[in-house]
Amino acid sequence: MKFLPTLLLLSLLYASETQAQVLKADGNQQWFKGNMHTHSLWSDGDDYPEVIGAWYRDHGYQFLVYTDHNVLHQGERWISVDRNGSGQKALDRLKKQYPGDWVETRTRDEKLQVRLKTFDQVFERLARPQKYLLIQGEEITDRFGNAPVHMCATNTKTLLPPLHGDSVADVMQRNFRAAIAHRERTGQKTLVHLNHPNFGWGVTAEDMMRIEGENFFEVFNGHPTVRDSGDRTHASTERMWDIINTMRLTKYDLPVLYGLATDDGHNYHQTAPGQGSQPGRGWVNVLADSLTPDKLVEALEAGRFYSSSGVTLNAIEANAKGLSVEITAQKDVTYTIDFIGTMSGTDTSSKPAVEDEQAAARQTRVYSDDVGRVLKTVTGNSATYEFTGNEVYVRARVTSSLKHPNPSEVGEFQKAWVQPVIVHKKAAE
Repeated sequence: MKFLPTLLLLSLLYASETQAQVLKADGNQQWFKGNMHTHSLWSDGDDYPEVIGAWYRDHGYQFLVYTDHNVLHQGERWISVDRNGSGQKALDRLKKQYPGDWVETRTRDEKLQVRLKTFDQVFERLARPQKYLLIQGEEITDRFGNAPVHMCATNTKTLLPPLHGDSVADVMQRNFRAAIAHRERTGQKTLVHLNHPNFGWGVTAEDMMRIEGENFFEVFNGHPTVRDSGDRTHASTERMWDIINTMRLTKYDLPVLYGLATDDGHNYHQTAPGQGSQPGRGWVNVLADSLTPDKLVEALEAGRFYSSSGVTLNAIEANAKGLSVEITAQKDVTYTIDFIGTMSGTDTSSKPAVEDEQAAARQTRVYSDDVGRVLKTVTGNSATYEFTGNEVYVRARVTSSLKHPNPSEVGEFQKAWVQPVIVHKKAAE
């Protein structure tokens, strides 16, 4: 329990009740679009980091976090041209985009190899002050038994190795403690979030709801195998979000959990919509006064962001009276704005999702429909929900009438997720 005081101190950053906050670009602050979950040939992605970085830059992003599995882009690393199936096609594209002596190759054991560029080399080539930022990160890839437990670290100086544990929750808690210790030791503002809880049905809402130091998770992940929508007996990630926040705020006196949207990109040579884990499916828009890693982390920790898979917001306002959302509307597009929350006094009891005890232990339990229910729905380009004073928290979800142009799930519509606003934290009765 060495790091518990630090964990609790960090948690206080997120624990206060409703504070007046207007999220809108002005002369001092602007929206920065970024992806916080990216794979390259440094692990199981199929393209070179400099090609991936250029793709995001050229598609209107202001920042990108590299998060390969249990590795940082550091040191000398040679790989086979055929690694991860990218082959000559990827190498040809790399040489075309970066002519001259940028690309280094050699032959070993009759196989052509390429030297991967380090983070610093790619940063120097692509980053532009206050225009485009690359951030060093890592996907801490752990597990408990057959359950995958993955966490992305944003803005880290040194590798954070997976620490394992005695349960899924213990694996998470140990890794979050280590990340906060790294932050305390180095002064580097490292942010760690839980990835795709439904991947391999690895993490349940009950696993997450009591973790100290965990303040972010992926409510949307663009990889088609991570099961954001759940299934008949497994809760969706959005349903898990409401269960977790209800329990954290009413039972465990823990801070609100924020929801991120990410790509989890692996496949950069697919061309048909819906295939593989392609880039450009989900992102965060962060309101900050400067495009630096520390400023972005500070803004994320303060809840000054929203997540999106295609909907752009102009402004979000939260105060003691209510929560308002204003959309940057597209012509001939209809928007549905749902305000979602849990009322004080809501029954928070639960039951197993299935009768089989062993299967039920690895599934989020079933809670009342009043946990995370829709409190108000508005069709339009803006809407306000006025607090009654009885809400535990309220968040907003905006759904466009436009389908996602490159969906991770069939029939997926473009959305935006506004972060939960705490109204009060009195325990449910």
